[in-house]
Amino acid sequence: MNENNGLLSSGLGMLLRNKRYLVWFWLLNLTLAEFGTGAFRRSAHAILDHSLAANRLVHGFDLATFFEFLARPEFGQMPAMTTPALYFAFLFFLATALFLPGVFEGYAATFRLPRQDFFRACGRNLWRFIRILIISAIIIGIVAGALFALLGFLVKKAKESTNELLPFEIRMLTLAVIFLVMTTLRIWFDLAEVETVLNDQNAVRKAIGLAFRHTFRSLPRLLASYVVAAIVFALILVVGLWFWIHSVGPQSIISAFLLAQLILFLLLIPRFWQRAMAVSYWQQEMRLPVPAVPPAPEPVFVHPIPPPPPSTPDLPPQPQES
Repeated sequence: MNENNGLLSSGLGMLLRNKRYLVWFWLLNLTLAEFGTGAFRRSAHAILDHSLAANRLVHGFDLATFFEFLARPEFGQMPAMTTPALYFAFLFFLATALFLPGVFEGYAATFRLPRQDFFRACGRNLWRFIRILIISAIIIGIVAGALFALLGFLVKKAKESTNELLPFEIRMLTLAVIFLVMTTLRIWFDLAEVETVLNDQNAVRKAIGLAFRHTFRSLPRLLASYVVAAIVFALILVVGLWFWIHSVGPQSIISAFLLAQLILFLLLIPRFWQRAMAVSYWQQEMRLPVPAVPPAPEPVFVHPIPPPPPSTPDLPPQPQES
């Protein structure tokens, strides 16, 4: 790969060479979602298949009818409907942590990564990734809590002003700052994960420290690349919802399912694109240079000089017979 390429183009190239990872994660998401929504689907079928109120949910969406449907005693308790979805969402999160090391190895490889190497990287880095996730959850939780507390304080103070638009402006500006800070933290721990996997770094604290230095050393470049991917994510979501509203009829169940799955598949692209950009940055800036090994001198073959033939001693002259 050309190291002079920008992070956007080089990361996109990695993503396009490894499209199979998008398909695998989409299938994993679809399978876990099927199990997670099973309880809700069975309860809804048991009621709506024998009720005329279903027409008000199929032909349009009546919010009052939906809440009335949820409040019916035969529907069951809401925790029983939502708990399986939460469990399988957490399972998808763990599966992502399990399989991402193999994805990083596949991005960094210049060839199609064999299946055994993919799963070997996943198993070797599982406990390392769990430690990074625990540390990142603590740091992100503390920073997010402090920023949202600051947001509430600033909005409260802005409401004391005579400017009616000031609270809204303060809220939007603070949310933009929170987005940039959270994206910076995401970059930090993405680089730490990449360093852990590709450099086979067992000491995750060293990987986190190195990633921290590189994050703030190249923050404008990294942050701009991640923000572009986030904008693509938002555009996919907005355009997908627009098509849903204007193109999918109320009775087109198959069309609704296919469009929803297409949107979910396309939403995976910016996420994996950001991971690929982290790998590209590691290759350009964080990878240790391989020391050049001087070529071994070519062997010199010396042809042996054959020894001289043995000399024969001079014989005395023979006497002549008379």
